[in-house]
Amino acid sequence: MSLLTSPPSSPVLVPPMRRPASVLRTSTVLMTWPNGVGSGLRLQGRCRDLLTSRNGSLTVIRQAEIDALTGSEREIVSITSTPATPGLDRLLGRRAGGNLRVSIGQELPDHSDAGTPPLLLLDDLAGSTLIAGFAYVRWADHLVGFRERMRQAPPRYMRDICSGFRGGASSLLSDGTMAGHSQNVPEVPPLVDPDDPMGWHELDVHPPMALRRARRIDVWDIDGTLGIDAMFRDSCWEPDGTEVAVHEYQITATAPRDTGTLLSITAEPRVLPYLECPLAAPNAVWLIGTKLRELRQEVLVQLRGTDCCTHLNDALRSLAEVPVIADLLPTS
Repeated sequence: MSLLTSPPSSPVLVPPMRRPASVLRTSTVLMTWPNGVGSGLRLQGRCRDLLTSRNGSLTVIRQAEIDALTGSEREIVSITSTPATPGLDRLLGRRAGGNLRVSIGQELPDHSDAGTPPLLLLDDLAGSTLIAGFAYVRWADHLVGFRERMRQAPPRYMRDICSGFRGGASSLLSDGTMAGHSQNVPEVPPLVDPDDPMGWHELDVHPPMALRRARRIDVWDIDGTLGIDAMFRDSCWEPDGTEVAVHEYQITATAPRDTGTLLSITAEPRVLPYLECPLAAPNAVWLIGTKLRELRQEVLVQLRGTDCCTHLNDALRSLAEVPVIADLLPTS
């Protein structure tokens, strides 16, 4: 099934240096429990588009923030944005699962069509609420009664929902329930490169127990062809303060600027939980020939079941905004 002997464990140490005449989009969603363990999940999102001119000068073109609180069933209890997003309150009460993305398209069509920074943050609410509970696992020895609740929880049948949980995978028992192996979580350096402090937007201060989803999308133009270098990382902080990666992908791609059609793509798994997870990465080439703006939908159509990795799909779907980012590139 797999020739690998261990899950990928090589997080990117520093982001690539920004290129002249490029646009860099960065985003983060910080997940915390401000009222204590077991309380509502707070999601603080930030996104920024930064133009590096041909002479190296910097201009912040767009930026946005989202602050949301979800309840016990992942329903949105409160949500605000800066700048204000008209109609955002129509998402109140919606569950932050996969169907939330449908609701965003219905209730906020202008943002869905425009590929704005708020859209990227709103789209990440579903995935962020799904992974947030991993912090409890890492802090289990510090949470009274949590390990006992884990032992009493009913087994979850996971076979064939993704590449890492395919039948016969090392992550599963023979009946398709999880084997209970510890996930691969290597230590990671800070997101910000000290030699390029503007390479990321301002990052929120986090409490000891927290997770963060981070994205970086670099876009540039060489003779009419867009170059794309993107990174996707989920990380959390251990009780001793160490930051560890839970999932990480690096994606490089090209597309003609005039057509916006994917010309080439490589997905490199940098950190994933289980041995079989990386088997989905080569399938990213199935998307070649797809319009970048159609990737949010097309990724879900082409990469499914054991052909997909949930986190690879998340990384690929965000490339739908590349044409919008490319519109900010200098024209001469």
